[in-house]
Amino acid sequence: MTYRFLVTTTSLGQGGRQLLAEADCTVDYLDDANDVAEVERRMSSVAYDAVISRTVALNAKAINACPTLKIICKHGVGVTNIDVAAATERGIPVLTTPATNAQSVAELTLALMLNGARRLPFFQQEVTAGRWTRTGDGEELQGKTLGLVGFGEIGRRVARFARIIGMQVAFFDPAAPTDGDFDGAQRCETLEALLPLSDVLSLHCPVTPKTQLMINAERLTLLPPNATLINTARGELIDEDALFAALQSGQLRAAALDTVTHEPLAADHPFRALHNLIITPHIGGSTPQALDAVAQSAARQCLAFLDNQQINLSACVNPQVLNRS
Repeated sequence: MTYRFLVTTTSLGQGGRQLLAEADCTVDYLDDANDVAEVERRMSSVAYDAVISRTVALNAKAINACPTLKIICKHGVGVTNIDVAAATERGIPVLTTPATNAQSVAELTLALMLNGARRLPFFQQEVTAGRWTRTGDGEELQGKTLGLVGFGEIGRRVARFARIIGMQVAFFDPAAPTDGDFDGAQRCETLEALLPLSDVLSLHCPVTPKTQLMINAERLTLLPPNATLINTARGELIDEDALFAALQSGQLRAAALDTVTHEPLAADHPFRALHNLIITPHIGGSTPQALDAVAQSAARQCLAFLDNQQINLSACVNPQVLNRS
């Protein structure tokens, strides 16, 4: 049986395209990867069986406009752009593609950490402007402590990188098994216990009611002087007003963000005026290798569900729908 897919961006990795082509599926793409209205319009006019969701919002209006929709799979792991409650009300499972882009996100985290420590964007700007500024205010990371909020697949890979360059590693993750092998990392029972240890704090956890705005003004004061904050997870984890104040005052040495609360970053956002902040446009998982692996996983999981085959239950964010069905 053939199925019709909507991919809420302008393309899909080769591995995913090939799987869907082999299954004789019809696949539609958006003309504009940021156009919510186009998503709503297409879903109200086409009988889709499945949606592979990228970063544009997949809201309740779009979900409810498509009575034939049976499955949604996020091209990644964060589902804050999907109205999971609306999908659940319809009995539609929402799946993710865990671990498929972990290496790419971990490598970007390391790049941001090193760039922040040595202020490479600043020095590049100085050279571009015709100056040869040789200040000695870079920081060595050896001997410092990396604090990880979240110790899943990405967090563990970042930890391995950090130990190679001589850093100590501590983490906070309530979901980590109590008897797990943490490969030398120190486990902290609370976020408040982790923060004072963290010369570099890196976020690798999902957005939930408990984690939303978890890095706020009060918690930023618990970090050591001259600490650096890195976020390659989700912008909603951070109180951006509090982060701006901490960077502007010098309370934090630097920050590096691959994601912000509202994307793309507004042209007049105050973050653009900060010289100790690095921002990349949510590219953590955007390498050809990662995009191909994620696309394959999303396509494979959707096809498995549609063909009544076994799916990875741990990848479903609303498993009560599966229990109900």
